[in-house]
Amino acid sequence: MLASAVSAVQQQHCPIAVTSSSGARLTTPTVAPALRLTSGFTHNSCSSLRGQALKLRVNQPSRQARAISETRTEAMASGHALISESAAWADLKKHVKTIEGTHLRELLKDQERCEELIKEYDGVVVDLSRQRVIHETMLKLLKLAEEAKLKEKIDTMFSGEHINSTENRAVLHAALRAPRNEVINCDGQNVVPSVWEVLDKINTFSDQIRSGSWLGATGKPLTDVVAIGIGGSFLGPLFVHTALQTEPTCALAAKGRRLRFLANVDPIDVARALANLQQETTLVVIVSKTFTTAETMLNARTVRTWITSALGPEAVSKHMVAVSTNLKLVKEFGIDPANAFGFWDWVGGRYSVCSAVGVLPLALQYGFGSVKKFLEGAWSIDDHFRSAPLGSNLPVLLGLMSVWNVSFLGCDARAILPYCQALAKLAPHIQQVSMESNGKGVSIDGVPLSFEAGEIDFGEPGTNGQHSFYQLIHQGRVIPCDFIGIIKSQQSVYLKGEQVSNHDELMCNFFAQADALAYGKTREELAAEKIPEELIPHKMFSGNRQSLSILLPNLTPYTVGQLLALYEHRVAVQGWIWGINSFDQWGVELGKSLAGKVRTQMNAARTKSKPLSGFNYSTTTLLTRYLQGKTQLLYPDPHDVFPTNILPGHEK
Repeated sequence: MLASAVSAVQQQHCPIAVTSSSGARLTTPTVAPALRLTSGFTHNSCSSLRGQALKLRVNQPSRQARAISETRTEAMASGHALISESAAWADLKKHVKTIEGTHLRELLKDQERCEELIKEYDGVVVDLSRQRVIHETMLKLLKLAEEAKLKEKIDTMFSGEHINSTENRAVLHAALRAPRNEVINCDGQNVVPSVWEVLDKINTFSDQIRSGSWLGATGKPLTDVVAIGIGGSFLGPLFVHTALQTEPTCALAAKGRRLRFLANVDPIDVARALANLQQETTLVVIVSKTFTTAETMLNARTVRTWITSALGPEAVSKHMVAVSTNLKLVKEFGIDPANAFGFWDWVGGRYSVCSAVGVLPLALQYGFGSVKKFLEGAWSIDDHFRSAPLGSNLPVLLGLMSVWNVSFLGCDARAILPYCQALAKLAPHIQQVSMESNGKGVSIDGVPLSFEAGEIDFGEPGTNGQHSFYQLIHQGRVIPCDFIGIIKSQQSVYLKGEQVSNHDELMCNFFAQADALAYGKTREELAAEKIPEELIPHKMFSGNRQSLSILLPNLTPYTVGQLLALYEHRVAVQGWIWGINSFDQWGVELGKSLAGKVRTQMNAARTKSKPLSGFNYSTTTLLTRYLQGKTQLLYPDPHDVFPTNILPGHEK
C-alpha cells in the first residue's frame, strides 16, 4: 500500500558506506528522513503515511494501475468479467448499509432467524446465527452463488473435468474417499478402482508391518515410523494423527508404536524426529510425488545415511518405502519399486491426506480399519456437498459466510478455535488449505481482482487461545471466529466435589465466548455494576463481532474426516465465488527458485572461499554475516556429520 509513497521519495537518499569482512567498501541507499522508521513510528504515523500513499495513488495513477484497469476492461469485452461486476455483487454492496444498522444482540432475539441459520447434517451442527446476516442477506448471497454458477462448478469438479486450468489438471481429492461402487470419471476412465487398488495395497502392507510378519534387516519388528514430507505431505497427516492419538480405540490400536513426522530441512527437525529411535526397529516413509522435492529428498538422504550407518546399504529396501509416482528415482534411491505407493496428478498436495500420503503412515500407526472410517467420514460430507441444495449445503453456507465477511464486511482474517486439544493441528493445516488455495490476486482468467479475496487464518485450541490473542478479538480489530466444540470428549475427567467435569468446564467457555463476542458489554451495564467512570471505557465491549459454531457429537476417525472435508469444500466455494483458481499455487515457486541461486553461491563460499556476487546489498550483508559464523567445509576426506545425540561419536 505504501509502494507509491515510497517510490515518490526514493530518489532522496543518503548513501551509507559499509566495509565488509573482505575489506570491500559497499554503499547502499537508505530512505530519506521523511520515511525513516524510528522508535517513535506509531499507528498514527502509519495512518498518515498510508494517507500520503493513497493521495499519490489517486492523484498520480501509476502505469501499473492503468495496465490493471485496461486488463479488466479487455477481460470484460472478451466475456471474462469479474464477479464484482455482477448485479448480485452490487446488490450485496448496497445491502452492507442495512447490516451496519443492526447489532447481533438484537438479531439474536429473533428466534425464527436463528432457526433458519442453524443447520445439521449427519451429526454435524453448524450455527450461523451469530453471523452479521439476516434473511435477506442469505437470499442475496445465494443469488451471488447462482451468478457465479456455483452448482455447475461443484458438478464439474466431481465430473473430473480439468478445472485447474493453469496446470491442466482435474481436482478429484473427493475420489480418494469414494466407496468402491462409486463412479467418478477422469479423462474417460473411472478412477475409483485405481484408488482402491492403492488402498488395498496399503491395507496389506500395514497389516504386515503391524503384525510383525514384515521384519527389519536384523529380524526385529518395525514398531516406529518416520514419515518424511513437507507442506500438504506433512500438515494434513499431522492434523489427523494429532486428532486420533487420544481417541480410545485408536490409542489402543497404536499401543507400542510410534509415528513421527520430519518436514523441515532444519537439522533440528531431524534430531527431534530420530531422537530415541533405533535403526533396526524404524520404518521410513518418503513422501514425494516426483521424488525431487528439495527439502524432502535432503531429509530422505539424511535418514537413509542414519539407517545405513548402523545396518548397511542393503537395509534400505527393508526399512524405507515411498509414496511417489517416479519409480525410476525410487529404485535409484535403493527402495524396491514394489514398495512404492502411488497417487495421481489430480491430487493437490494440500488435499492429499486421504491419499497414500496420509493413509499409509496413519494405517501403520492405527490400523487400516480406523483410517477407512476417517475416509468414510470425509465422503459423508463429499456426498452432501455434491447433492444438497445450496441453501442447506454446509460447505456452501460456510463458504458464503467467508466471502461475505472478507469481501463485503472487510474482515481480512479468521480465527479457527477448536475447543478440543486433539484438534491442535487443525488451524495449521487449514492455514495451508485456505491461504495457498485462495491467496490469489488474479482471476482464473488472469484478470487482476478489484476486490479482496483470501483470508489470513490462525488459531489455537480453547482455552489456551483465550489467554493469548482473544484480547484483540474482543476489543481490537474484528476477526470472525470459527468455534468448534465436541459433545463427548475423547478423555473423561470428573473430580468429586467439582461443579462440572473438566470437559464441561472447557465447553462452558466454548458457549460463553461466542456470546461475549456477539453481545459485548455496554456503558450502562458497567455503570449498573458500579464500575468507576475512569475504567468504563477500558471495560466496554462493542460486541457485534461475528462468529460461527460447529458442534460435533464426538471426535472419532469418522468425524475427523467430516471436519476435514467441511473445510476443504468451504475453501473451494470461496474460490469459485471469487472466480479464482483455488487449486494451483504459483506463489510458492519464486522463493524456491531464488534459493537455488543462494545454494550455489553458499556452496562455493563454504567449500572454495569464493566471494558472493549478484545479490542486493541487504542479502549480501546478511549472507556474509551468516557465512562468517559458519565453519568452512574444507577437509581432505569429506564425511557425514550428524547431531551427536543421533550418531554418538561424531563431534560438533
